[in-house]
Amino acid sequence: MPDDGQEVKRVEQADREICALICRNNGIKAKEIAKELNMDRQAVNHALYNSSLMKELCWQDGDYCWHGIMKQARPHTGLQEFAGYYDTVRNFLALSGEEWLERLTEGCTNIGRNLNDTRGLFHSFRDCRAQVLGLFTDLREMIGDSCLDWEVAFELRLKRSRHVRIYADVLIITENRVFSLEFKMKDQINPEEILQAAKYSPYLEIMFGPEYEVIPVLVLTAARDIFEFAPIGKTDAVLPVCSGDMLFNVFDEYLGFLK
Repeated sequence: MPDDGQEVKRVEQADREICALICRNNGIKAKEIAKELNMDRQAVNHALYNSSLMKELCWQDGDYCWHGIMKQARPHTGLQEFAGYYDTVRNFLALSGEEWLERLTEGCTNIGRNLNDTRGLFHSFRDCRAQVLGLFTDLREMIGDSCLDWEVAFELRLKRSRHVRIYADVLIITENRVFSLEFKMKDQINPEEILQAAKYSPYLEIMFGPEYEVIPVLVLTAARDIFEFAPIGKTDAVLPVCSGDMLFNVFDEYLGFLK
């Protein structure tokens, strides 16, 4: 009998396959999903009607065909439905700080993001932008303008079904990887914040599909010269932790452009 962890992984894998198939089609019925994936029809229906994440990412039309809200390929059409700001890196870099903030706040309003500034929310928005600008300054010096065709999303929020709550600060989307950046204006590593950075990965893997590797990263914006791998809770897994000035090292670790 599988343990709870194995069962969770099995369900996540099934959800990922179902969601990816839906997003590859312009409308598909449950019986067609079951046939295509060689799955039990009852299991498919259970995922479609009971999976909280499926309620976030897919919808059913009047003919009982299922559709994906977001395309699982670049450009990720539909991602703007979940993010305060989403665009190519090229277009992001072309905006002034105020233009970007205006678009971000408008997008946050559209997705229902609370914009209460009593705890310095807008300062944290600007801090995230500054770190991302610094990252792409470094990357362009190393690999040229090829990174301009990547995509960037700020303030990803999944809460439409009220069952799944995902708040990702920044996503950087390359050809086949999604870097999920959790920013903290601190200079020390906190194990709880490592868990926070890591916990959205299974959901993002379903959201972006099997062609993408999701890499969670904790970024300490008040620190300097930090780049290491920290354990995720009591597991054997690790994730990269870095200061803002060393963020390019995370991308090199996985993309290998300095080798």
